[in-house]
Amino acid sequence: MARIKGVDIPNNKRTEIALTYIYGIGRSLSNKILNDANVDINKKAGSLTNDELDRIREQIEKYTIEGDLRREVNMNIKTKMEINSYQGTRHKRGLPVRGQRTNRNARTRKGKGKTVANKKK
Repeated sequence: MARIKGVDIPNNKRTEIALTYIYGIGRSLSNKILNDANVDINKKAGSLTNDELDRIREQIEKYTIEGDLRREVNMNIKTKMEINSYQGTRHKRGLPVRGQRTNRNARTRKGKGKTVANKKK
């Protein structure tokens, strides 16, 4: 199993898909990285040579990913909460941030439903 940026890349997947296991790398960015590193997209991650892995690591260094990206995103959220922006207050209350309705959905953000007495009529 190859390790890139502290993440184990699965051997049995295509390299294009295997790179998406790294936080901050999606399909389009993984394609761009592999094209710049001159590595075949369809090649399995387990069959990559050390030279190819080094070229991939070199290309990945150009982008903010994994720990740095997580830290940056968390700092942005904390900043919004400190300046009391609309999105910051939604984060504080644990409600959906991006304009979704909350009167009949949003269970992912709000958590398990709380039963209210005498609600049924």
